[in-house]
Amino acid sequence: MRIADVLRNKGAAVTTINPDATVRELLAGLAEQNIGAMVVVGDEGVVGIVSERDVVRQLHVHGASVLSRPVAKIMTNAVTTCTKSDTVDSVSVLMTQNRVRHVPVLDVPEEGIRREGAILDRETFDVVAARLRAEYSWR
Repeated sequence: MRIADVLRNKGAAVTTINPDATVRELLAGLAEQNIGAMVVVGDEGVVGIVSERDVVRQLHVHGASVLSRPVAKIMTNAVTTCTKSDTVDSVSVLMTQNRVRHVPVLDVPEEGIRREGAILDRETFDVVAARLRAEYSWR
């Protein structure tokens, strides 16, 4: 199964945030959208990813003062990405190797990078679990 198939079933919406937005604004967006991470997009495209876990770690170190800091100060700069043509298995391995739970799906047409969606660790798990149930007739 390809990532495109997962996106077709779950939808391809991806929520983004500006690197200059505050952590307080990030938390409001995460709560409103009921999501665990946002892709950070600046003028030059995808510049990072930030999750609720990033916020918790920073709160532990810096306390409530982190809420007024820009997202750019707490985001992960090295973003693990995939494309719609990647297989769920390959993305699952990628997530495990890089110890990440959220992988933005990017497409790179001639006009530049386009965000296509995001894949979560539980979605890859669901696909693998369904395949195992079918293969072994688990109920």
